[in-house]
Amino acid sequence: MTKGLKRELNLLDMIMLGLGAIIGSGWLFASQKAANLAGPAAIVSWIIGGAAITFIALVYAEMGAMLPVAGGLVRYPQYSHGNFVGYIMGFSCITAYSTVIAIEAEAVVQYMSAYAPSLYVHHFMTLSGWLVTLLFIFLFFLLNYFSVRIFARINNIITVLKFITPLLVIVVFLTRFHPGNLHLGGGFAPFGMAGIFSAVSSGGVVFAFLGFRAAVILGGEAKNPGRDVPLAIIIAIILSVALYALLQTCFVGAVPAAALSKGWGNLVFRAPFADLALLLGLTWLAPVLFADALISPAGTGNIYTASTSRLILAQANNGLWWSIFAGIDEKSGVPRPALWLTLVLSIVWTAPFPSWNQLVGVVSGAVLFTYMVGPVSALAFRKTAPEMHRPLPLKGLPAIALVAFIVGTLLIYWNGWRTDMVVVTVDLCSLTLYAYFMITNEGLRKDLGKNVRAGIWLVAYMLFLLAASYAGSERFGGHNIIGYPEDLLVVVGGAIGFFCWGCASAFVTPDIEAAILAQEKSEKTLSERLHEEQGSVQPVGGL
Repeated sequence: MTKGLKRELNLLDMIMLGLGAIIGSGWLFASQKAANLAGPAAIVSWIIGGAAITFIALVYAEMGAMLPVAGGLVRYPQYSHGNFVGYIMGFSCITAYSTVIAIEAEAVVQYMSAYAPSLYVHHFMTLSGWLVTLLFIFLFFLLNYFSVRIFARINNIITVLKFITPLLVIVVFLTRFHPGNLHLGGGFAPFGMAGIFSAVSSGGVVFAFLGFRAAVILGGEAKNPGRDVPLAIIIAIILSVALYALLQTCFVGAVPAAALSKGWGNLVFRAPFADLALLLGLTWLAPVLFADALISPAGTGNIYTASTSRLILAQANNGLWWSIFAGIDEKSGVPRPALWLTLVLSIVWTAPFPSWNQLVGVVSGAVLFTYMVGPVSALAFRKTAPEMHRPLPLKGLPAIALVAFIVGTLLIYWNGWRTDMVVVTVDLCSLTLYAYFMITNEGLRKDLGKNVRAGIWLVAYMLFLLAASYAGSERFGGHNIIGYPEDLLVVVGGAIGFFCWGCASAFVTPDIEAAILAQEKSEKTLSERLHEEQGSVQPVGGL
């Protein structure tokens, strides 16, 4: 646990964090976006996406229980591979998560534009829309500013409301379900398997599940992290997969046949479920949906504000960010300097992107890159820290971690050349900032060669993905130098090779040594306390 943070979150709080982060703007927009790319087969996309995320989630469940630290996503790579890998993944996490805050605020405004058209004109946010977006971002900031307890209580209430509305939509829309829709517009899978895979990566499916690691990020503030972090992750994933698959099913089945005259790829609603409700004559449901459109994305933006501030805190504790952002307010236990930076970053990300649909692909790609080191680190810890206590030791971890790495690699590849080019270029250019920290911090330069060597595989992996995306099938935005499905075989083969290289590159870092000592000290202190308590109890015969 990071010194200064307060352990005030119980199991319900942790579950609600995961669910609240997952049920955001994704449920409002992703069903249409996925249907545009995959047609009725988008239902399969949600199942594939849920299965892929489950493998990745299991890996983080073990690490989250073993090392419950604030901003664990940033800390784990540093523990397993040193500061070079730690920096790259930390920068990626901060960039990706702060961007989600902007996209959730923009989603609120985009739905509001149905009542206030001046907020969006020709799919572009206007100045007035941008100002309203800033108001929501500042609201997220205020909800996090005073204490984690207040933040959790508000989130629990919001998450319950967020769950009720999608359930109501499922029940109502299923009464308007037309089985024939499953074959309209070119059949069940009009765009083939490539369309199904594209919907998973860039159709909003993976984006919807991005929040499953909220419990890991705030694990340093859980009362019983060894139990609650993994349980919260698994429960949130199971519930959200079921919810999203049902939402996609009822959306596909409820669309009037006339609206599909130009095919699934040309189905366009500004506010998908609300517009569909009006089209079906369900006028009473539309206001409920518009109200939830304010609550769901806002609740998720609130959680990502908390998560991003903890990631910045963790990066500062790694020594790879400015030390001022390692500060924690003593009274509230909130990392307020990091929270202020989160506010600034999320405002910056509102500038270049005009709508939810245009931002979601880039955000999904950025976050997917942060998944990659998780499976590698988890397996590496079995070698570098075998003695650490693991409340949830996964059976078959080598196989689970390998599968998680492969599916994560495929998800990145399915995002396409344009998205991968942006994400990889930004991450590689950020290494100039790493060089700055090496120059200005003498302590970080210790064993610099060892740290860089431990991270060469990650740079090579990113370049491999960039090359594969460029040369791959045009179905995934490539230049068709390698056709489909041979491109998938190349990507899977490369993933296996880089996974093995990454695991072999891990070493016993000073950070994991410190974590092992801290755990041993904590267990010794607990054992001594229990011994003292038992010794203070007088036997009955001695009375």
